[in-house]
Amino acid sequence: MEAKSSDVDREKAAVCVLDASTYVGFWILKGLLARGYTVHAAIQENGETDIVKKVRDLERTEKRLMDKMVDFEVRGAINVVEACAQTGSIEKIVFSSSLSAAIWKENISEEKDVDEKSWSDQDFCRRMKGLNQLWYALSKTLSEQAAWALAMDRTLNMVSINAGLVVGPGVAQQSPGVTMSYLKGAAEMYENGVLALVDVNFLADVHIRAYENQSTCGRYFCFDQIVNTEEEALKLAQSLSPLIHIPRYECQGTEVHAERLRNEKLNKLVEGTAC
Repeated sequence: MEAKSSDVDREKAAVCVLDASTYVGFWILKGLLARGYTVHAAIQENGETDIVKKVRDLERTEKRLMDKMVDFEVRGAINVVEACAQTGSIEKIVFSSSLSAAIWKENISEEKDVDEKSWSDQDFCRRMKGLNQLWYALSKTLSEQAAWALAMDRTLNMVSINAGLVVGPGVAQQSPGVTMSYLKGAAEMYENGVLALVDVNFLADVHIRAYENQSTCGRYFCFDQIVNTEEEALKLAQSLSPLIHIPRYECQGTEVHAERLRNEKLNKLVEGTAC
């Protein structure tokens, strides 16, 4: 999401949404239009390229396809930021990222606080990627880091929104690939207190707030629930049907896993302050 500069007498700037055909992109587009913005929506056919479809549709993806998927994500991030750098009218970039770029490392269970300073360990993700687990986390980590490096080099005004697992109306039908990719390693996320959810409408609102608030800076962890009980995990699985099939089941335990994620920056943004 990029904002183009406007004339002094214009109330709303023109905003570009990339990619408006995605589940989250559509909700951001919807929110911007409701607020009276002029929106330029870039739409990718069917929301996915051929390589993305191959990676998401194949149950057993070959290593070379996963490597191409990671490379695709990184190149996409670089191309977007570079295009913004070449366009003098861009005022701010709101970069959509993921909590998966921050929560994966060998010793995550030993960390009390996981916040915006945290990054997923690339080597750990690469080892797990070989087991068809964390290629998504690796791609999000590398693409966000590449975007930040280029934005700082080009002195661009950029913030990133690191979203938890996106939930909302029709998400299982409209965004099955991203949903299942995020949930790789769900058991470990749950046990370590970092399995977080965010409602898509709230996520879209946070993107727009991050753009509108001139004092926003850096990364923002965006979630409105941490799944840390068996009952909550069961409700999540049920809400994602038919992506996740579960037999008849009754909750057995009462254990509550310690929450490790922190989102104080998000709370300040929602309250009207930012950094």
